[in-house]
Amino acid sequence: MATSTKEKEKKTAKAKDYTKSYNTVKHFDGKQYTGMAIGRGHHWDYDQGDWKETKITPDLWEISYAVTKRRRGQAPEGSGVPVGTEYHWYILADQTAKKLNANDYTTAMSGLKFKLAHKRADKDKWNVKGPTQRKHLIKFLKEVIAMLESDPIPLEFDYKGKSYKGEGIPISATCQKGFCYELSITLNDESLGIIRCAKSGWKMDGVEQGLVDAIGQQVFAYFDEGEES
Repeated sequence: MATSTKEKEKKTAKAKDYTKSYNTVKHFDGKQYTGMAIGRGHHWDYDQGDWKETKITPDLWEISYAVTKRRRGQAPEGSGVPVGTEYHWYILADQTAKKLNANDYTTAMSGLKFKLAHKRADKDKWNVKGPTQRKHLIKFLKEVIAMLESDPIPLEFDYKGKSYKGEGIPISATCQKGFCYELSITLNDESLGIIRCAKSGWKMDGVEQGLVDAIGQQVFAYFDEGEES
């Protein structure tokens, strides 16, 4: 019984720590924020979803998508926002699709999502009004355009007997003191997604680690050259 009580006390203390950490005011690029700390992440499984699309022009489609997503593992007790909280995100992503047969495609997406607003569980209104959300979106899109118009990092190397040539576009929000920690990577005219510099090395989702390391070496070499010049 004593052991059981101690275990419960530890769990309670841990839950309080998670809650305190989540709600603690943090700082990034001169701005205050709360919630998950920069650099932390989630991993989700998506249920069978409902994707609809309608062609508008030869290259433009309208899409809608609805699905339930489920956390890999379990959220720590006492962490996160209350049930009923809502978020309004804007997603900007590359999607690649490969036809397998008459009815099936493989598909993958990688990109960025930007929070426009949130609604607390005990509130009926969003924290910012619609016109303000639109202004935030315009600002975000202008920053993305500026990012795309900036000079990319050239990439050219061989890996496992194959030649690769492309570019890395720095994600400007991750650039600090002359180094960018995340870049959008295109090799041989194919978008591979976003590479990120973590404490344990370079990481990419869905890309062979050896190739990720080769890209990362190129990025390091580019920024090292910039420091020397």
